[in-house]
Amino acid sequence: MDKILEAVVMSSYPNNVKQGLVRRVIEAAKQPMDSEQCWSMLELSTKLYLTGDTKYKREIGKEVLEVYGHYHPEEFEEFFNVRFLLSLLQEGYGPLGKRSHYVLDYIQLGLQFVLESPSANSIFSLLRIEVLRKVCERPSPKQCAKISKLLTQHPQCIPTGKHQVLFCQQLIRCIGQFQCISEGEEDIMEFLEQVNKVSGLLQRIWRTQTSAILPSLKELFTIISSTEEQEAPSNALASVVQFVPLELMDGVIRNLTNDDSITDVQMMTAIGRMIDWVSWPLGKNIDKWIIALLKGLAAVKKFSILIEVTLSKIEKVFSKLLYPIVREGALSVLQYMLLSFQHSHEAFHLLLPHIPRLVASLKKEDSNSATSSLEQLAELIHCMFFRFSGFPDLYEPVLEAVKALPIPNEDRIKHLLGQNAWTSQKNELACFYPRLASKSETGKIGLINLGNTCYMNSIIQSLFMASDFRHSVLNLTEGNSQPLMTKLQWLFAFLEHSQRPAISPESFLSASWPPWFTPGAQQDCSEYLKYLLDRYKKLEKRIYQKLKESSLMSQTVEHHYLNKTLIEKMFGGKMMTKIRCLKCLNVSSREEAFTDLSLAFPPPDRHMRGSTSVLPVEEIGPQFIEPPENPSQLTGSPWIQRKAPMARDPAAPPMPVETLGFQEPGEAANPLSGNASGVDAAKDPLLAFGEQACAPKDSRSVPDLINYFLSPERLTAENKYHCEKCASLQDAEKVAELTEGPHYLILTLLRFSFDPRTMKRKKILDNVSIPVVLKLGFTSVVYDLCSVVVHSGISSESGHYYCYSRECTDTVPHGQPRDGAPKLASDKQLDFEIQWYLFNDTRVSFSSFESVSNVTSFFPKDTAYVLFYRQRPGRQSCPLHEALAEAGRLHGEPSLHKDLMEAISKDNILYLQEQEKEARNRAAYISTLPKSPLWWRDLDRDKDDDSSSGGCSPAAGGGGSGSFHGLVF
Repeated sequence: MDKILEAVVMSSYPNNVKQGLVRRVIEAAKQPMDSEQCWSMLELSTKLYLTGDTKYKREIGKEVLEVYGHYHPEEFEEFFNVRFLLSLLQEGYGPLGKRSHYVLDYIQLGLQFVLESPSANSIFSLLRIEVLRKVCERPSPKQCAKISKLLTQHPQCIPTGKHQVLFCQQLIRCIGQFQCISEGEEDIMEFLEQVNKVSGLLQRIWRTQTSAILPSLKELFTIISSTEEQEAPSNALASVVQFVPLELMDGVIRNLTNDDSITDVQMMTAIGRMIDWVSWPLGKNIDKWIIALLKGLAAVKKFSILIEVTLSKIEKVFSKLLYPIVREGALSVLQYMLLSFQHSHEAFHLLLPHIPRLVASLKKEDSNSATSSLEQLAELIHCMFFRFSGFPDLYEPVLEAVKALPIPNEDRIKHLLGQNAWTSQKNELACFYPRLASKSETGKIGLINLGNTCYMNSIIQSLFMASDFRHSVLNLTEGNSQPLMTKLQWLFAFLEHSQRPAISPESFLSASWPPWFTPGAQQDCSEYLKYLLDRYKKLEKRIYQKLKESSLMSQTVEHHYLNKTLIEKMFGGKMMTKIRCLKCLNVSSREEAFTDLSLAFPPPDRHMRGSTSVLPVEEIGPQFIEPPENPSQLTGSPWIQRKAPMARDPAAPPMPVETLGFQEPGEAANPLSGNASGVDAAKDPLLAFGEQACAPKDSRSVPDLINYFLSPERLTAENKYHCEKCASLQDAEKVAELTEGPHYLILTLLRFSFDPRTMKRKKILDNVSIPVVLKLGFTSVVYDLCSVVVHSGISSESGHYYCYSRECTDTVPHGQPRDGAPKLASDKQLDFEIQWYLFNDTRVSFSSFESVSNVTSFFPKDTAYVLFYRQRPGRQSCPLHEALAEAGRLHGEPSLHKDLMEAISKDNILYLQEQEKEARNRAAYISTLPKSPLWWRDLDRDKDDDSSSGGCSPAAGGGGSGSFHGLVF
């Protein structure tokens, strides 16, 4: 019968004819037959099953084996013996020892017919040894899956005792080497099924033998923490972790993070590879294990590991949000990474270029998963905006992308930030930040935040950018007896000449610290500035002598400035306060000096009329500059181009100006005037155009606040004035007038007021339009805006400070005559073309006046707080202006004294040495990071093909061959 069957199978008859003949043979096999015939048929069916070159032959072999196993059990048991199985497993099949891919399938097929035989235990013992040997040989995923299928169906064959633990460890080793070498969808799905079978076997073993779990996990950690492997272990290992009971998590993580035998490099490598597991589809609880390990590392203060791994992996985790199949886990890991990384903006800023594209992709997907992820992502982004304010140029495109999504309230934001930070002790992270690579492309130098010291940093940068003040400070002679001014001189010198991207103002902070300030707490930058200038004003009476010795001032003005300190020369102005008794009309006057003006906001019911003193930078330039023919050619914001406002008829007369105070004979009626530098606005179309472009109705402007500051105040009721002439309390009118404008006019917008209902200071968030050119009409003095300190937040005790600044000088072009009408620097370029800079602690970037003007409209909590204006020299310049201009022409940038130059030179050399050492250490450190595919491939996959079924389409991750392979492997 075996000859007949073999002849039929090997014949060239059609399969349907063969099938009929085979049916007859199989039916005949159900009848009793001698042992020899049974063996012959069993040998033939085994041959067909193990060596058949077609699926049809293997199917016939299987059918015959099953018939004989069922109808001739004694002969089958005798044939399916231990020696035969050992030979199959170790030597292969046939005289040539051919290795068949179907040996394990054959054994699994035959086992069902010998389970009750006397030889069953011997077969089980053999297989327990042989499956262990097999997995030690690192079989392919397909063969591992066959072993797992065999052992799952016949658990009696699973190794026991110590061999069982070893088997689990070796099986994990096998999984670590699994790779899917095909990009076809069917092959990928088959690979996933194979991995699930293998990891499912581990789950089965762990359920019955929990003692095997920890040794298995130890082996897993050994694999993923190895720094010697040429290739990274397979992400298929994620399938193993999903079956570890979560109740073991705390103990496992605690043991790992407290194991002194694990080096930082090993731990960093392991957690980096675990983070790569977010790419593994269908894995459960992977994100929980990753987050638990990150938290465990934070608990033992392994911050260097956390920082390196976060910065190297966060972009890749972010890119996985494109794929619905792994999105939930990736978003959980991303949320923890960002919310815990609160010592620096570095991790969040890595994602900024990619957020708009991802948001657009998720909106396009239009699924429940995408909608939910968008809302969570928007919440996360607003948390980061809140934590790391001061980057309007970077954040504006992101804000535009998420503007239609819900905004979390502040309590929610504080809750998320409060429960996730690695540590509440900021100084614990000081040695890891800032991670500075190179100097800003602006050429400017930042200041390191020493723990909520942004209020000081923003003031220092504003003072430094006040070039006349900076030059005067740097020109102070060696041996100055005033230590605080000397410290400022050194700080300015380092800001001018250091090669570092940012320097620490620690020495200056300790010297200038107001005694009532709380260390580590946010402070009011205006309060700090007032204290600083007041200290200098009181202690700098010797400064004049230093100025005289440096020949900065001419002999003709020596007597006039004999009693003025440097602060008074630069920031000092004078104000006349007049009080008029409303009964006898007697006026008493008192002149006071000031270094800044604190401008309160008018009550909500007091509407200020539009002021023509604002010359909007978008439309107004300096005098004698013709308007450009093509406004679109003007330089705008580096981060967005905006439409210029429409203007009315440029020939229209200027808007009326509010009359301030009471007018005495001979007094001008307009302390604030729109007539810039004496040019008639009605005759200058450009000026008239600027006057019409006022701030929106009901909005505030800086001239509004100055007008309110200078407007009359009624003294009545409890505030009645004691008139000396009347010798009694009388109703009176009080008014302040500016009698002498300072060289630098400092304006503080009083945004913080006390709320008796909440017993807290609240912030006025009103947008205030800021003119780039401001005219004070009392002496026809014109001021140019040079710095704006911005407060981001809603409380004076919290939030963040940063500043916008520009260089503002009176450069006189060489060879031009000084004819009484000085040519200003702004004559050469319009005000809005002058380069602005954004100073935010260590970060310095290019900016524009447009960014200054629009920051509050995009970020409502970011409001202008302290403004620095510099006085332009008029047709009859003051002696100080002439002296400063002359010094600038003769000397250029001040030359520093010897000790200071040597200190800067030594520090620059030290910095280069530090950079070299850091580069070597970082190169060695980075080389240990686990290798993984380039993260940006995920984001760029469908960049130019919106119709493809890549990661951005609703079908992405659902089995589409276009993206699935890149996603998983």
